[in-house]
Amino acid sequence: MKAPTTDQALRRLLDEGRSRAQAVGPDHLRLWDALARGAEGGKRFRPALVVAAHDALDGTRRAAAVQVGAAVELLHTALVVHDDVIDGDEVRRGRPNVNGTFRARALAEGATSAGADTLGRTAGILAGDLALTAAVRAVATCGAPGAVTARLLDLLDEALHTTAAGELADVQLSLGLQDATPEESLAMAERKTSAYSFALPLQAGAVLAGADEETLRGLGEAGRVVGTSFQLVDDLLGVFGDPARTGKSSTSDLREAKQTPLLVHARSTPEWPLIQPLVGCDLGASQLAEVRSLLTRSGSRAFVEELAASHHAAAVLVVEGLGLPVEVLGPLASLHAALGDRGAAA
Repeated sequence: MKAPTTDQALRRLLDEGRSRAQAVGPDHLRLWDALARGAEGGKRFRPALVVAAHDALDGTRRAAAVQVGAAVELLHTALVVHDDVIDGDEVRRGRPNVNGTFRARALAEGATSAGADTLGRTAGILAGDLALTAAVRAVATCGAPGAVTARLLDLLDEALHTTAAGELADVQLSLGLQDATPEESLAMAERKTSAYSFALPLQAGAVLAGADEETLRGLGEAGRVVGTSFQLVDDLLGVFGDPARTGKSSTSDLREAKQTPLLVHARSTPEWPLIQPLVGCDLGASQLAEVRSLLTRSGSRAFVEELAASHHAAAVLVVEGLGLPVEVLGPLASLHAALGDRGAAA
C-alpha cells in the first residue's frame, strides 16, 4: 500500500481535530476551522525536509516520516498563529488569520473595538495551543519504536525552547531599551526560525532513519545555518516583499521596530537619521517606498542578501561533508530566488 503524502497526513490530523472540536460545540468548531484555514497554503518545505533526510539516509520508516513531517508543519501553524497575536497582525497569506477572523466576526455582531480585540487575541492563543498539542500528539503516535519516538520528542522539546527564547528576545529588543549588536540580532534570527523549521525536521528524518550521532550533529548544524539564511530572507521580504505574493505584511516589522539584521546594519550607516523616524510607526505607501529606498541606498539590503547567501552556501558544505546529496536541502531552493527578485522591492 502506497504511503500517504505529507499533505494527506496533515489533512488527516486536521480532520481528526475537527471531529473533536465538533463534539464540543459550534463555537469551538469555528475556532478549529479558522486554525485549519491557517494551515492551508505555504511551501510545505518543513515536512519535505523530514522525508528528504529520512530517504537520503536509506530509512525504512517512510510512513512515520510522513506523519512527523505533517506534525512539524502543524507545529509551524501553531507558532505562526501565536506570532500573529504577538505582532498584532490580522492577515496571513493574504487573508484574515485566526485573530483577524474572530475580531471581524465580533465587530459584525456589535462588539466594541476593545472587546473584539480581546476575542481575536484569545482565539489566536487558544488555536495555537490546540495546534501545538496536536503536533506533539502526532509525533508521539507516529508508529516508530519507543526509543526513537522518545528521541523525536526530545528534539521537539529542544526546538520549542530555542524558538521561545528567540521570540522573547525579538520582542524584548523591539522595546528599544538597548540597541542590539549585529551578533545579538543574528542569534535572534537563528533561534526564531532555525531550530524548529530546519534543524528539527532534518534531525527528525535522520533519527527515523537510524542515523549516528555525528550525522545528527551535522544535520543540526546545517539546519541552524540554512535556517538563519531563511530568516534573513524572510526579514527582507518583511520590508521589500509584495504582500499579495508573500502573504505577509510589508510594514509589520518596521511598525514593531524589530531589531532585525537589516535594521541593525542600517543603524550603522549615514542614512540612519532619515530611516529612524520611519521605524516604530504606521507607514503609508509613500513612506514605505521612502524607507525601502533608504535601506537600499545605505547598503543594508545588499548586506543582508549577501549574508543570507553565504549562510546557505555554508549549509551546503556541511551536507556535502556528511556525504549526503545536496538535494536534502532541495526544498529550500525557491527561497533564494527571492534574493534576486528585485521586482519584490517595487
